[in-house]
Amino acid sequence: MSLIKDILKERILVLDGAMGTMIQRHNFTEEDYRGAQFKDFHTSVKGNNDMLSITQPEAIKEIHRKYFNAGADIIETNTFSATTIGMADYDMEDWVYELNYQSAKIAKGVADEYKISEPNKPRFVAGSIGPTNRTASMSPDVNDPGFRAVTFNDLRIAYKQQVEALVDGGVDMLLVETVFDTLNAKAALFAIEEVNEEKGIEIPIMVSGTITDASGRTLSGQTAEAFLISVSHIDLMTVGFNCALGANQLTPYLQIISDKAPFGISAHPNAGLPNAFGEYDETPKQMASQIKEYLEKGLINIIGGCCGTTPEHIKAIAEAAKGYKPRLVDSDS
Repeated sequence: MSLIKDILKERILVLDGAMGTMIQRHNFTEEDYRGAQFKDFHTSVKGNNDMLSITQPEAIKEIHRKYFNAGADIIETNTFSATTIGMADYDMEDWVYELNYQSAKIAKGVADEYKISEPNKPRFVAGSIGPTNRTASMSPDVNDPGFRAVTFNDLRIAYKQQVEALVDGGVDMLLVETVFDTLNAKAALFAIEEVNEEKGIEIPIMVSGTITDASGRTLSGQTAEAFLISVSHIDLMTVGFNCALGANQLTPYLQIISDKAPFGISAHPNAGLPNAFGEYDETPKQMASQIKEYLEKGLINIIGGCCGTTPEHIKAIAEAAKGYKPRLVDSDS
């Protein structure tokens, strides 16, 4: 597990881009989502991208390959919503272990293909752990501010099941991403520590928050520095930001945590801000030129893309990152 940490000291690693954006290109129907395994499932499942690891594994493999071909060092598993909490929308809570395990096996299998063909360039798999569609810090009911739709313990149990399956499937690290409520992330981190202890392992952990708007705060109200402090009790491999903002808008917040974090820094911004149709217009060239500011200022150790990014974006970003040194982590000096 120390291999990736050693490589991080030598060069900037490239994370993949959006899974959802690539899945959308397939225009899968309800029948495609169901596949043979869920042919007679009792409720609609269209839009449940995570289940495609079971019903359309070849499509998921091909997306992973495209990102590796574009220059990615790390691909994420197709598990952003694969907790019992996230799967409740589709009545698929009983399939959570299988969803995560198969997604990890698929990604690891593709990474192993590339290790064989290019042994001098190690490839890694990050287990993607999303924020769920509930928040532990705030009430969803404006008339009842004390109400909570989910508890810390609910989240811990859900995340633990996801983490166990991802680890069993062979991921190299875990990425707790798109954190809008740090209490949710703390539940995920607690679950990861439990699994580490029970399995006698020490899997590297990445944590990535999301700044929701120009206020520079997460949805639950934390500044970039407060977010960093809130997760710094764990020995992380990296901390950073993803989603919500484009590369330009993310720069000042990366600067804040880069100045203070004793860990590596990661960033995977969106391809700009969404337009009126919810689409992302920033071209690979535009995005790569904006990310150069991160590189020139020495802010990052891992760089990739979030919503709207494609293998073309990742290729441009990987090219831009060549020749730049990674940010020096305190523990390296």
